Amino acid sequence: MYFMKRLSVVFMLFFALACNNAGNQNTVKKDSVFQISAAAYQQEIKGKKVDLFLLTNKNKMSVFISNFGGRIVSVNVPNKTGGFTDVVLGYDSLQHYFNRKENYFGALIGRYGNRIAKGKFQLDGKTYQLAINNPPNTLHGGPTGFHNQIWDAKKLDEQSLELSYVSKDMEEGYPGTLTVKVLYHLLEDNSIAISYQATTDKKTILNLTNHSYFNLNGAGSGTINDHLLTINADKFTPVDSTLIPTGVFADVVGTPFDFRKPRAIGDSVNSSSEQIQNGKGYDHNFVLNRKSSSDMELAATVYSSISGIKLEVFTREPGIQFYGGNFLDSSLLGKKDLHYGFRTAFCLETQHFPNAPNESSFASTQLIPGKTFETKTIYKFSVQ
Repeated sequence: MYFMKRLSVVFMLFFALACNNAGNQNTVKKDSVFQISAAAYQQEIKGKKVDLFLLTNKNKMSVFISNFGGRIVSVNVPNKTGGFTDVVLGYDSLQHYFNRKENYFGALIGRYGNRIAKGKFQLDGKTYQLAINNPPNTLHGGPTGFHNQIWDAKKLDEQSLELSYVSKDMEEGYPGTLTVKVLYHLLEDNSIAISYQATTDKKTILNLTNHSYFNLNGAGSGTINDHLLTINADKFTPVDSTLIPTGVFADVVGTPFDFRKPRAIGDSVNSSSEQIQNGKGYDHNFVLNRKSSSDMELAATVYSSISGIKLEVFTREPGIQFYGGNFLDSSLLGKKDLHYGFRTAFCLETQHFPNAPNESSFASTQLIPGKTFETKTIYKFSVQ
């Protein structure tokens, strides 16, 4: 029975990805087929089994997730030609996440997404020192953050995968034993809902997100500077030369950061603005215009006329990090050894603000015993 189920999974993987025949018009042939092998993701690491999980809906949209780092490996969505486009960057083998230089692709990020200045923060008068993995700061929870952990996985049905992980007290320097659950749910309207839940036995800090890299024309297909971006934000948080927020809330009006109406990502990406220079392009937190602190609200929209794919991002979080792939370069090889070059992908990471533990003007990221952290983000795909 196990053998037959495994054959069935492999067949479904091949069938779904064989439809990935459009949207890659820049460097990928229209009828190119990306094949993913479940076996390439199956391995035992430190006594835990790593596997690849497939979610599908009635529209034949497919999402592939590895419990190594809770990574979204591939997302195949309908495009305007009637085919499917794989819109997220990743690798076609688990080993590539270990031996290629970019390993955040699609991963769950924690305990603290984004940067903490000099890797230090205080709780109740005590100073905690974290690993410095993005000198001079800590980035995305440290070198062995949630992106490098093996999550326990439970497939609830054909459209839902539950991942759980227990982060021990002082893991990567963070206090408290933290119990985390993340639910990936593929909806019938071609949305991917990501629900996060966490509890702790000691006061700690927490900022969870997903780090998927998107290209709506297909992973490895070329620039994203022609994508039209809208961000529902009147303000952003400027950064210093090390990408740590200065604590100021700056108006987007008259700056390269005004995406309140649809605008090509590349319009001002080479501006002489100090902020663009600091980020080497876009790598900034936007302060979302929110009507409430708990409702799901539209944060951002991206559209590509080449594939006809539109991405809408809904969240309960107060901020969103827009990153334009400034640190990618053509030496990085992804699926089918396609080049993931400079500015060929974007990230929209829903979040609390970077370095919030050290900025009193930012919303608190503290979690205390007896309280449950809960948040949700939805990535919705459609064709127009």
